[in-house]
Amino acid sequence: MKALQLFGDRDLRLTEIEPPPAPGADEVRIRIRAVGLNFIDVWGFRGMAFAKRKMPLIVGAEAAGIVESVGAAVTGLAAGDRVVPYGAMTCGRCRACREGRDNLCEDVSGVMGFHLDGFARELVTLPARLVVKVPDGVSDTDAACAGIAFGTVQHMLFDNARLEPGESVLVHAGGSGIGTGAIRMAKAIGCTVYTTVGDDEKGRKAAELGADHVINYRTERFEGEVRRLTKRKGVDVVFEHVGADTWNGSLLCLKRGGRLVTCGSTSGVSTTMNLMQLFQQQYRITGSFGCSLANIGQSLAKMEAGIRPVVDTVYPLADFAQGLERLESRRVFGKILVSL
Repeated sequence: MKALQLFGDRDLRLTEIEPPPAPGADEVRIRIRAVGLNFIDVWGFRGMAFAKRKMPLIVGAEAAGIVESVGAAVTGLAAGDRVVPYGAMTCGRCRACREGRDNLCEDVSGVMGFHLDGFARELVTLPARLVVKVPDGVSDTDAACAGIAFGTVQHMLFDNARLEPGESVLVHAGGSGIGTGAIRMAKAIGCTVYTTVGDDEKGRKAAELGADHVINYRTERFEGEVRRLTKRKGVDVVFEHVGADTWNGSLLCLKRGGRLVTCGSTSGVSTTMNLMQLFQQQYRITGSFGCSLANIGQSLAKMEAGIRPVVDTVYPLADFAQGLERLESRRVFGKILVSL
């Protein structure tokens, strides 16, 4: 079968490999139909895995597919079901896994496509417990955005930031895959959305998605604009994933008692901050990584209800590297997908 393997830093090759074995008693075999690209793929492509990994490595951390066969002990899934596989090989036994906090697994083997072989291949065999069914009204390409992009947003905004209807939220990088998702999810519950973008064209598109206030961070200081627009009160929530370049400005955008949730550090992993500001303003800062299986199900339900991902470009499998290059260049608006 065809697979896309990483042999070294920025060395991606389309290869022929042996198909996976038939599913064991508690497993399912999935034919992959679409793969979503994320910055975790870019990090892996650059060689930034932060852990030992064996090369060559099949890439792709987010996907959707169709069940080809199931093991004898599997219930609730059958051949022909469309599914989203979970993007990490969790243990399924620890307290976090038992309580549905899958992304806090105490004995996780690694992230698919980053530490372990991923989804950019025709077939994959996985434990049935790591698979979520896709509703009939959700397309394969949309479903391929649930495992990381929409699931991450769901976990950030609602599990961690506890965003409530009618609140205000600043969404950084509103043209990104998670940024566009955050705008749509926040607007769906009646929030006032402020967003930052890198150019006016992205600003126009973000406004079309529903953003109430769009700030071009290349021409304006976003923190000054947010404080001006909120009459110096600030916003309830900041959706942060840029990192060092925006961190302290993001804190200045919060109202007293505001919540900042962060899942990324694309502009740098280290920063300094004013601790007196932190405790005097009573900020609540939460780190957020990935999502739970429940979050994937919630994301798919939102897609079925009409809150669809924004798709920038769909590439064939052989052009996966071009998709990564487009994502790395930040020319993207929405999600980049690979079709199998």
